[in-house]
Amino acid sequence: LQLVESGGGLVQPGGSLRLSCTASGLDYYAVAWFRQAPGKEREGVSCISSMNSGTYYLDSVKGRFTTSRDTANTVSLQMNSLKPEDTAVYYCAATSGLCHIRDSSDYDYWGQGTQVTVSS
Repeated sequence: LQLVESGGGLVQPGGSLRLSCTASGLDYYAVAWFRQAPGKEREGVSCISSMNSGTYYLDSVKGRFTTSRDTANTVSLQMNSLKPEDTAVYYCAATSGLCHIRDSSDYDYWGQGTQVTVSS
């Protein structure tokens, strides 16, 4: 499974960005978004279960970020009301196991990462 990400960039505080993660057959996998800021550990941001059975979010992004399956091969992360502390490299990851954002080591497949910078 080869994950390809797109959609990062520079945005002002309060703005929005939409990230996409694409791979053939992605609907059979749970897909998570992780992020890593400079000098910080990687943290899970969101997860969507295979076949759209559920979503999970980091507390600090609840109500601002939404993950969804746009097609059978694409998962997106809509990020609204962005804050400077959301600045990080964002990675999508997939697993044939359970959907969660606790431990990135459970995810077998990773995208290349895309930079999100929130700054005025």
